[in-house]
Amino acid sequence: GELESAKKFKNFKLIPMGRGFVSTNGRISEEDYQAAKEALDYAKLHLGDYDMVILDEVNYAIGFGLISEGDVLKLIEKKPEWVHLILTGRNATTEIINKADLVTEMCEIKHPFHKGIKAQKGVEF
Repeated sequence: GELESAKKFKNFKLIPMGRGFVSTNGRISEEDYQAAKEALDYAKLHLGDYDMVILDEVNYAIGFGLISEGDVLKLIEKKPEWVHLILTGRNATTEIINKADLVTEMCEIKHPFHKGIKAQKGVEF
């Protein structure tokens, strides 16, 4: 859904990175670790190239151990003043929250996933 929506905006660049859904059963692949590292490295290299950078689901990546909290905190510290850096995903760490200017929490009340309903086109993607 994001890819199609992004096409409607001028001066908007969406760069899909990572591998999408990551297993939560304790068996995260080496490819997942590598993809997360590459995404964070890209953000480090190009952070000053944009007015806004969104690291979608980065808090999950920290929680799963795909990238370190310390590396994300360093990225926040090095962020140019004019850049809006948005970090999404549940369970942000206390240190990430302390560094943020704005924190919003969305909490799940009920989700069809728990009934075995998979992500649906037009709803989740």
